[in-house]
Amino acid sequence: MVRRDRLRRMREWWVQVGLLAVPLLAAYLHIPPPQLSPALHSWKSSGKFFTYKGLRIFYQDSVGVVGSPEIVVLLHGFPTSSYDWYKIWEGLTLRFHRVIALDFLGFGFSDKPRPHHYSIFEQASIVEALLRHLGLQNRRVNLLSHDYGDIVAQELLYRFKQNRSGRLTIKSLCLSNGGIFPETHRPLLLQKLLKDGGLLSPILTRLMNFFVFSRGLTPVFGPYTRPSESELWDMWAGIRNNDGNLVIDSLLQYINQRKKFRRRWVGALASVTIPIHFIYGPLDPVNPYPEFLELYRKTLPRSTVSILDDHISHYPQLEDPMGFLNAYMGFINSF
Repeated sequence: MVRRDRLRRMREWWVQVGLLAVPLLAAYLHIPPPQLSPALHSWKSSGKFFTYKGLRIFYQDSVGVVGSPEIVVLLHGFPTSSYDWYKIWEGLTLRFHRVIALDFLGFGFSDKPRPHHYSIFEQASIVEALLRHLGLQNRRVNLLSHDYGDIVAQELLYRFKQNRSGRLTIKSLCLSNGGIFPETHRPLLLQKLLKDGGLLSPILTRLMNFFVFSRGLTPVFGPYTRPSESELWDMWAGIRNNDGNLVIDSLLQYINQRKKFRRRWVGALASVTIPIHFIYGPLDPVNPYPEFLELYRKTLPRSTVSILDDHISHYPQLEDPMGFLNAYMGFINSF
């Protein structure tokens, strides 16, 4: 009996040691962020910041074709940044007068406050604030979005549909490989753990490192179009900037928001009359073929769709920039 009590106390002691060791290990692994590559440093240097409710938001704004009235606003995906668009940036400046992109709050070079309630509604308001900051609030804009940015675009579309003052006037919308339908979206295992991890999530975010990140992200690229190690380091550097890895679990609450507000956001897509297009990498494990595409065409019969090559996956603008750009230009030039 005495021996049994001793063993029980010993087990309890080891449990306590283990619980103490995990956060200490996590703190130990919280190494400084990697230095920016020359390309990523150039991207940051060429951009600017504006302030939204005391928070600094990074954006890019390039002047392209002189004399054209066309403006395109680019909305990036999770967990990366506006740098996702760099491969098609120059091509867009050959067609549009203004090419604008931002890092959403919590992403890239923008501020990453914590604790903070990150929401799609706030991100949409930041996009509106950026256009006001640039003096373009009364101009018609084309939206080009990917992944997380698709959901922000849906909220902007909902506000546009309500015809409220101060909202964006949207000329067209092009979505790409975003989980606009909760029922066909397949989040990665790490995303599930982080968004529903409760008290475990802060520990997991501190334990996250380049190895875990690259192993988690690489499978959403096609087998022939996976990013190089240097490209993955650029993505990771953007995440680690301003300790962004520590807010990933908060940002991932957008998955729960998407379920809660499905009627609002899918309804906005289905009810507007502006031109809508979808560029789709069909090998996407997050929005799998054919389930996603069948639901999309059923829900949005008036929308046009561009399906890229069979081996293109979740990041089509990075995996097949020329195919993506050609698909988008075909859409823009169709109306």
